[in-house]
Amino acid sequence: MALVVRKATADDADELFRLARDFATSFKPERGAFDVSLRHLLADEDAWLSVAEDEGDVVGYCLGFDHYAFYANGRVSWVEEIMVKADLRKKGVGRALMDAFEEWARSRGSRLVGLATRRAAPFYTALGYEESAIFFRKLL
Repeated sequence: MALVVRKATADDADELFRLARDFATSFKPERGAFDVSLRHLLADEDAWLSVAEDEGDVVGYCLGFDHYAFYANGRVSWVEEIMVKADLRKKGVGRALMDAFEEWARSRGSRLVGLATRRAAPFYTALGYEESAIFFRKLL
């Protein structure tokens, strides 16, 4: 595998949309809304959207943000979405995406990286993450 992690571009839209459809469990991504979101995310300096590429094929992505928070005495970074093609899981793609996100978070002065998961706790534990809180949500 010749894996490269790079910033996503508008040219990645089709592959990102396919992966996002596989990621979603609570919502069904709609292409029009996806395109609007992608445009905004690519322009947002507080957003990190990267893709993992293997020999020119997009095989995964990571979307995260950073912001200031009182409780951490500075910036915190949150992984919003991370997705790897099913047949390439457990081959280092997710780890490479997380490593790249963590480096971005460090470069911005973040004090921690957080995320919510219900399907991949063993993966994050293997990367050194620890359980910290319960996640709640309310659909609007």
